[in-house]
Amino acid sequence: MDYDLIVVGFGPAGIAAGLNASIRKKKVLIIGKKSKAIEKSPSIKNYLGFKDLEGKDLYQRFIDHIKEYPVEIMDKKIKAVYALGDYFSVDLGDKMLTSKTCILASGVDMGKSIEGEDKFFAKGISYCATCDASLYKGKKVVLVGLNDEAIDEANFINKLAKETIFINPKNKDIKLDQGIKIINKKPKEFIGDMKASSLILEDGEKIEADGFFVIKNSSKPQSLAPSVKIENGHIKVDSNMQTNIKGLFACGDIVGRPYQINKAVGQGQIAGLNAASYK
Repeated sequence: MDYDLIVVGFGPAGIAAGLNASIRKKKVLIIGKKSKAIEKSPSIKNYLGFKDLEGKDLYQRFIDHIKEYPVEIMDKKIKAVYALGDYFSVDLGDKMLTSKTCILASGVDMGKSIEGEDKFFAKGISYCATCDASLYKGKKVVLVGLNDEAIDEANFINKLAKETIFINPKNKDIKLDQGIKIINKKPKEFIGDMKASSLILEDGEKIEADGFFVIKNSSKPQSLAPSVKIENGHIKVDSNMQTNIKGLFACGDIVGRPYQINKAVGQGQIAGLNAASYK
C-alpha cells in the first residue's frame, strides 16, 4: 500500500481533509491542481475570522498551513479512482498509486461555457448567489438560469439587488418573486474590459449590469469514480461524507451547493477525520 489516504483535489476541501488526516499520523498524498476558483475571488467576506480577504491570500494561508505537515502534494490531474476491495487504485495515466482510503474533493467542472464566461469568471461573473450576491447590494444584476436551482438563486439575489433580470434560455414556465424581469432568450456573449459589463443575447440585444450569475449544472462527476452514486448532478454522501463505496469519501463543491469555502473546509475536516479512523 502506497498511502493510508489519497485526496483528489487541492482546493479548500482537499487541503482540510489532508491536514486533519495527517494530524492523526496518517500517510497522506494530495493530488490536484491549484484552485483557480478561490484564487480569482476578489473579496471573501463570510469566512469566519477574516472580515475581508482576497481569495488568493486566503488560499495561500491554506497552502502554507498544509506544508507544515508531512503531506505529499502532487500537482497533477488523475484519470480515475478504482475501488478494489479493501483498497483503492488511483490512475495517474503513467502509473497507479494505491491507498487504504480515498477522498474526492476535486470541485466541479461547470461544463460548456457562454462566450466570455471563463474570461470574466470572478470578474463580474459568479456561479453562486449565496456566496456573492452581497457584492451587488443595491445594484443591477443579471442571472442566466440553466437549471431548477436558478429560481431560488434569483429570488435570493432580488432581496439585495436594486434590479434583477432573469435570462430564461430554455423558455421554461417559471414563477419568480415580484419585481424580477424575465427574458426568454438565449445568451450569446459576455463582454467588458477589466470585468464583465454586458451580456449580448442571441438577437443582438445588449444588457448592461453590475454583476452576472450563471446558474447551471456541473458536468457529471461519476467519470472520476466508476460506480459512485450521483444525486442531482453531485456525488451523494452521508453525514460522515462517505459515498456508497466503503472507504471512499467526498467533500466540497463536488457533493453539492452551496459552493462556499466555509462549507468546503468543514466537510473536508469531516471527511479527513472519518477517513483517518476508517477500519
